[in-house]
Amino acid sequence: MTDSITFDGWTCPLFLRDTPNIVMGHGGGGTLSAELIENLFLPAFADDTLNTLGDSAALDLSHIFGADARIAFSTDSYVVKPLFFPGGNIGDLAVNGTVNDIAMSGAQPLYLSTGFILEEGLSLEVLGRIAETMGVAARKAGVRLVTGDTKVVDKNHGDAVFINTSGIGVIPAGINIAPTLARPGDVVIVSGDIGQHGVAVMSVREGLEFGTVIESDSAPLNNLVATMLGVTTDIHVLRDPTRGGVASSLNEIAKASRVGISFVESKLPVPPSVRAACEFLGLDPVYVANEGKLIAIVPRGVAEELLEAMRQHSLGLNSAIIGEVTDDRPGMVVAKTSLGGTRVVDMQLGEQLPRIC
Repeated sequence: MTDSITFDGWTCPLFLRDTPNIVMGHGGGGTLSAELIENLFLPAFADDTLNTLGDSAALDLSHIFGADARIAFSTDSYVVKPLFFPGGNIGDLAVNGTVNDIAMSGAQPLYLSTGFILEEGLSLEVLGRIAETMGVAARKAGVRLVTGDTKVVDKNHGDAVFINTSGIGVIPAGINIAPTLARPGDVVIVSGDIGQHGVAVMSVREGLEFGTVIESDSAPLNNLVATMLGVTTDIHVLRDPTRGGVASSLNEIAKASRVGISFVESKLPVPPSVRAACEFLGLDPVYVANEGKLIAIVPRGVAEELLEAMRQHSLGLNSAIIGEVTDDRPGMVVAKTSLGGTRVVDMQLGEQLPRIC
């Protein structure tokens, strides 16, 4: 063989960890996202509150207002493609996503801002449908859209609509929920069926049919959290498993709390339609995004009573205890398989489904 080999035009199927440029995986909620945050943003911003890496920042205002005055503050941006999908669109996703981030600190969400980046040529009818949906979602969640901004970019320099929402809520006295508070002996609860949002978006994006319509689970979780806190304030961690799914959220908690987490695969509430779709697409449901589910890590002594209350709520009907927190393998998540073995469930490098929220 005398012909020389040329590598021109070859591409690597895996992300390069030492890439000098942003790649899609940096926005996927996996290892690349974590490295970007930890190695670039955290050193640049140098703030102790930011370093906790919660879904929202819990800000102590007692030095201004006295007593136990605290607020939760969060921001998120939405670039989902397509804009409309079964069960919702980018508008209610933007409202529910920020409401849920605030609720994960145990706060009562009150006010949202919204910023629109619009591409020239976008139909006003489409924008109107999105805005109307946002208004409906805000009223359903019991929050107010009180300020915002609009920018327009040249045609072909955006993707129809990008939305940012920021929110503020009040943390009641006596509530202390954070990703650093998981303790060995705690149990892990998931509030219902996982994987619906990611599969719903992918089915529309790729024009796939699975014999039934799989709808996004997008929903505001603040009322469910309030119900949980009505049973007990002894909740250590709350997390909504969006980008990267349940697996990434559990890994983030394990790392933040310096504990191990073990769960049983057969106890994961995965709808048959989602499981079938994931098998067809070669996806693992534990990594697929959710937009209306939460993970709760609580002391074992309150778990059963809390689980019963969650199952009485419309957004917690299929809640399940899936695992426990251990002092083995700090920072690691493992799954007990149906074959009786165990496997490490690590964070993915990028994401299975890009542009999912």
